[in-house]
Amino acid sequence: MRHAPHIAAPGFIRTADGVDLFYRDWDQPGGAPVLLVGGWSLPSDAWNYQMLALHDQGLRVIAFDRRGHGRSSDPGRGYDFDTLADDIAAVMEALDLHGVTLVGHSMGCNEIVRCLSRHGSARVRRVALLGTMTPVVKRLPDNPDGFDPALFDYFRNELLGKDFPQWLDDNTGPFLTPETSPAIAGWLKQLALGTSALALRECNRAVTETDFRAELARIDLPVLLIAGDMDVSAPLELTARRTAALLPNARLKVYAGAPHGMFITHMGRVNGDLIEFISEPA
Repeated sequence: MRHAPHIAAPGFIRTADGVDLFYRDWDQPGGAPVLLVGGWSLPSDAWNYQMLALHDQGLRVIAFDRRGHGRSSDPGRGYDFDTLADDIAAVMEALDLHGVTLVGHSMGCNEIVRCLSRHGSARVRRVALLGTMTPVVKRLPDNPDGFDPALFDYFRNELLGKDFPQWLDDNTGPFLTPETSPAIAGWLKQLALGTSALALRECNRAVTETDFRAELARIDLPVLLIAGDMDVSAPLELTARRTAALLPNARLKVYAGAPHGMFITHMGRVNGDLIEFISEPA
């Protein structure tokens, strides 16, 4: 029997399909709500430095661990975008959020787009997408600049499926910048290593195979896109520029020299742009 999403215990929201999602809610009396959705492999902890900055501006800041990530349940199912979008909607419903700014990074951007197309925007005021993986990253006849799907199969079978720690060691550099401290790099790797192997594989499958072009054109909310011109995971011309062109009400900010992890490497600028965007009149 399915039940409406609800708070099952302090810090946990139970979804309609019985999965417990860990969340943190830094409430502020009268503060406008901001809900952050993390990237592939990263739990809510990765948003620490955005949460602090937004909280200091009097905002109510909420982040949650995707299923199979961090402290949330590892149900072995539900890593398709419909279910992941339902999880975002479950958090908003259980906490009765209205006038929300949704902020996503990487795969979290795709989840936000699917949540809006699947559940509507009645609870949402505006959206910020950082390092988005939309609209579609794999090569298709009408997307010839996309990545060869064989590369994704190789990653899932030979790298993720056999030595994920080594892959993290090899790819933390491109995710960050040379100036990033080794301690921060090590912290992010530890967060990723705590994620369910099945969630990693199936979420990667979802983000590399799903096409969001039709959905983006139906989102009429104000959208801020932040992208780095050195992002090798979500190349600017393949992702953010095409996403901005499809959205009816989008603004694109390109950070020179920024990689996929710009929320860490360009923390001050990201935080400032988010605060400015959230503070703008409706």
